[in-house]
Amino acid sequence: MSAFQTLKAARDAGIRIVVDGDAIALDADAAPPAAVLNLLSRHKAGVVALLRTGSDGWSGEDWWCLFDERAGIAEFDGGLPRTSAEARAFACCVVEWLNRNPVRSPPGRCRGCGAGEQAHDKLLPFGTEQTGHTWLHSRCWPAWRASREAEAVAVLSAFGICMRTSS
Repeated sequence: MSAFQTLKAARDAGIRIVVDGDAIALDADAAPPAAVLNLLSRHKAGVVALLRTGSDGWSGEDWWCLFDERAGIAEFDGGLPRTSAEARAFACCVVEWLNRNPVRSPPGRCRGCGAGEQAHDKLLPFGTEQTGHTWLHSRCWPAWRASREAEAVAVLSAFGICMRTSS
């Protein structure tokens, strides 16, 4: 069972969970089932990570909700098989993470290679005015983009959200 499934089982059992540093505080109207308490104990670090809000304002639980929502829409409204729906949902989460975690750089320096503008390779702004720009040479963009996507995948994977393949 994953940390997300553990959190869901705890909530289904009527347990309210609050993160306090690296600890969790539990509150319930009735004594929680021992099996759920055991799961919370085993998956405590993962549950804390899911509930802690990141610098983008979202918790791991928020990311799971987006993933599940997008997968459900693709599967039930779009008619995709579950594996394909989850692949599409994962791609959506990667894009959302990139949008919520923009990278800025000062004009005049390429974020990819660190060099300045060159006569044969001008610096181009990537991003929006609202979030600021990352300045890159066109030749540096593919590697920089791949690195940013790998960063998003690593963050999502830390929450247990990953690209699933059919078995």
